[in-house]
Amino acid sequence: MSQMEVERVQAIVSSSLTEDNIPTEFIRPEDEQPAITTFHGPIPDIPVIDFSDPDQDNIIRLIANASRDWGIFQVVNHGIPFDLIQTLQLVGKQFFNLPQEEKEVYAKPPSAHTIEGYGSKVGEDVNGKKNWSDYLFHRVWPASCINHQFWPKNPPSYRAVNEEYAQEVRKVVDKLFKWLSIGLGLEADVLKEGAGGEEIEYLMKINYYPPCPRPDLTLGVASHTDLSAMTVLVPNEVPGLQVFKDDHWIDAKYIPGALIVHIGDQIEILSNGKYKAVLHRTTVDKKKTRMSWPVFLEPPGEFVVGPLPQLVDPQNPPKYKPKKFKDYSYCKLNKLPQ
Repeated sequence: MSQMEVERVQAIVSSSLTEDNIPTEFIRPEDEQPAITTFHGPIPDIPVIDFSDPDQDNIIRLIANASRDWGIFQVVNHGIPFDLIQTLQLVGKQFFNLPQEEKEVYAKPPSAHTIEGYGSKVGEDVNGKKNWSDYLFHRVWPASCINHQFWPKNPPSYRAVNEEYAQEVRKVVDKLFKWLSIGLGLEADVLKEGAGGEEIEYLMKINYYPPCPRPDLTLGVASHTDLSAMTVLVPNEVPGLQVFKDDHWIDAKYIPGALIVHIGDQIEILSNGKYKAVLHRTTVDKKKTRMSWPVFLEPPGEFVVGPLPQLVDPQNPPKYKPKKFKDYSYCKLNKLPQ
């Protein structure tokens, strides 16, 4: 099948959908439809943590509580310049605004084992349903993992902006790992080392959710936890991220310039379940394009992740079995038991 025969959601949208129709493969079962399942009652907001707080013990306490109770939090005053975040978003948007055939140059090769490249589908859906989204994946760190064939040449500043953003995110991630580790009662470096240490791979993804005639029936991304250790994300101004908490789907509030941090499966495993990977999904908008820029922090494929020995004892037996990250990913993406 040639790449151009793969249907991109952006192309479906521009090929003149009628006002109220979307192809049936995008229509979710009722128990997943956002119009029916989004909670609109009084509800607590996702925790917001201010990294400029001079009381570091307070930051650690807030991060640990958020990671236990929510699996997600937003970070303000994190040190990444706001104009860099805006430029990152601009060059990503410019890539998605290119003609379809220019984007297809970066398409994920059909037979390749890599997740990198431009595409529309990650993993299998239980009901054979499709997500209302296209994406671009490429690793941004460490240098040995970068494959520039998947980095857009257009706009010309794309590469420099992503390189600079990767360095800024690394500084924030090191703080997050340190404070998450201390929050578990461990030495500062234990959690990061357990997730791959200096070999942790930074995988950038741009999610592109085009306008949709029936946002009440479909999802940009179905509910899932991230298979990463941790995910650090910036969204655009179009809301859509929802988090599952206390049996309700709750909308995430948009805070300009904030980072949204998800606890992923690998930190849940390392912490032996003390920190929770957040179950989340994305809704789409009738008129506007939603975009987001998550960076997934992943162990190298051969790296084995299991509960940290410091957190396991006769009262707290291991809840997860140690596993190579590549095997964990394979099972998760193909909906196989772990």
